[in-house]
Amino acid sequence: MLKVNEIFYSIQGESTHCGRPCVFIRLTGCNLRCRYCDTRYAYEEGQKMKLEAILEKTDYYNTKLVEITGGEPLIQKETPELCQQLLDKGYEVLVETNGTRSIRELPKKIRRILDIKCPGSGELEKIHWENFKYLRSGDEVKFVLSDIDDYLWAKTFLNEKHFRSNIPVLFSPVFGQLDPRNLANWILQDKLNVRLHLQIHKIIWPQEGRGR
Repeated sequence: MLKVNEIFYSIQGESTHCGRPCVFIRLTGCNLRCRYCDTRYAYEEGQKMKLEAILEKTDYYNTKLVEITGGEPLIQKETPELCQQLLDKGYEVLVETNGTRSIRELPKKIRRILDIKCPGSGELEKIHWENFKYLRSGDEVKFVLSDIDDYLWAKTFLNEKHFRSNIPVLFSPVFGQLDPRNLANWILQDKLNVRLHLQIHKIIWPQEGRGR
């Protein structure tokens, strides 16, 4: 059993898979309270579902890309089993995690999107630093930036960590707070090898919160 907030079909609005039709499985619960969080409704709301019921609803949409998100999906111990069952059915599976729980036990074929919490989130101190040892080809690292201070912190972090070239690094502005034009200019000015990353689902459906 897993506590599920919502399962919906939409356009993948984030990551290098941006633009692809995708089934989203949003699990309930989060161990963080980021200042800019746009899914506060997933902190507590949801219903218990058997794995079979989750798989059945996912199959309904007839697409092979699935993202497991939250909240924070790794706080539920059954999440790795859900991932494996989706893989066994031939799905391409993404897991977006806030980086505070170990990604080590996730199945090898999962693509992990590791969200690094910058100072502007208010949750910097909760990063599970050991996760960086487990990153591999197919994974991605994302920084959500609130302002110039977050940008400078992330730039310094990248210089220290030296991510492998096969791991995409995404810089995403907090929607409605940091002007993406400013972030684009900073990236170009500093010649950073990162991807400017916009939440296109919010551009397409700006008035819709859930199910997008």
